[in-house]
Amino acid sequence: MNGRNNKMELLGSAPIPKVLMALGVPIMIGMLINALYNLVDAYFVGGLGESPMGAISIVFPLGQVVVGLGLMFGNGAASFLSRLLGQGDRDTANKAASTALYSSVAIGAIIIIFAAIFLQPILILLGATDTIMPYALIYGRIYIISCVFNVFNVTMNNIVTSEGAAKTTMCALLLGAILNIGLDPVFIYVLDMGVAGAAIATAISQFVSTLVYLIYALRKKSAFTFSIQAFKPSKQIYAEILKIGIPTLTFQLLTSLSIALINRASNGYGDATIAGMGAVTRVISMDTLVVFGFLKGFQTIAGFSYGAKKFDRLREAIRTSILWSSIFCVIVGLLIALFSTQIIAQFANGNREMISVGQKSLLANGLSFFLFGFYTVYSSLFLALGKGTKGFILGACRQGICFVPVIFLLPKLCGISGILYAQPIADILSAIVTIFMALQLHRELIAAETQTCTDEQK
Repeated sequence: MNGRNNKMELLGSAPIPKVLMALGVPIMIGMLINALYNLVDAYFVGGLGESPMGAISIVFPLGQVVVGLGLMFGNGAASFLSRLLGQGDRDTANKAASTALYSSVAIGAIIIIFAAIFLQPILILLGATDTIMPYALIYGRIYIISCVFNVFNVTMNNIVTSEGAAKTTMCALLLGAILNIGLDPVFIYVLDMGVAGAAIATAISQFVSTLVYLIYALRKKSAFTFSIQAFKPSKQIYAEILKIGIPTLTFQLLTSLSIALINRASNGYGDATIAGMGAVTRVISMDTLVVFGFLKGFQTIAGFSYGAKKFDRLREAIRTSILWSSIFCVIVGLLIALFSTQIIAQFANGNREMISVGQKSLLANGLSFFLFGFYTVYSSLFLALGKGTKGFILGACRQGICFVPVIFLLPKLCGISGILYAQPIADILSAIVTIFMALQLHRELIAAETQTCTDEQK
């Protein structure tokens, strides 16, 4: 109980920089390591050649779709749970947490079975060539089944973060990631299992992360009670979860769609182009996950402050998060742009065509990454405040509303250059949209604060 009270005190009264560091940094570190093992997968598989590297690039968006189910229930519940804790409603919070967890695992299992049965036609839709397909099938069959652990992990990640227990999330992610980094070379090369070894290493690592969350829940360290009795799939709870969860799932689907569209557009230019763009995607994904990890802490304090009507704390959290995330994005973007050739070469095994394609795209993506922190603070903020529709519109910009027209039109006009620069152009357009939506949101917050002051005076 003491730990729970400390978490509430942290969210309610601790200085905003301290809260952001306490909540955001552990998750950021965990997600950084988690993203690093995706890069390590690519690094070791890249040593097998361009077709195996292309295979994991093709399967990647399918895994992201499955994980999106965990995000739908986890992130949807997290926003609701932060507000409930701010209001002091523990009973509803327990029901919402249990309902989100059990629902995500059940629905995730159904989708995983469907994906496993129809894996080959799905891989064709995702852009697999004849030379990539055999490797994609071997990797995909193992990887997709193991995603049931990832669905559980992602859901718990968000729920645990919503109560301020960021260190638990960091430990779960760190343990799984470090294990994966150690197992990859053993299974791929020492045991000579190739791409199957990479998938098995990932499956074992995800299972270990699941064990960490299970121990946390069973030892009753959480502010929530995860029990069958608390599983109450009511219309009200699902409405609150899905109000934020569906936009979150849509963002994840759009991420997968954007990767699939890049793979399909690259299909006509050969395996080296698919592999090169796959390496770019993983490098940029690592950096975006760091920002998302930090802003998980921001989402928690934003939702809590809004629920508790502490508008001063909310405004300070917004300002601090924009400043810190933007500084990070500018520094990392510059490093990516300056060392784009050296970075891509780590995944190319000397393939000149893959290096050429990847370097050009990574350079442009590094420069447009400057804008990512600003954009992501506001796309996270809308969801944290329960403004699902506006959060959906803004969140769908970068890899949906702005990206899809660009990736369809630009390659037709500019050839392969249209593929390489599609995401950076979408990033710039999304930042412009963010400015207008942010101005409107701040006007709404001022009005809400004025109304609260009026009500208190009555």
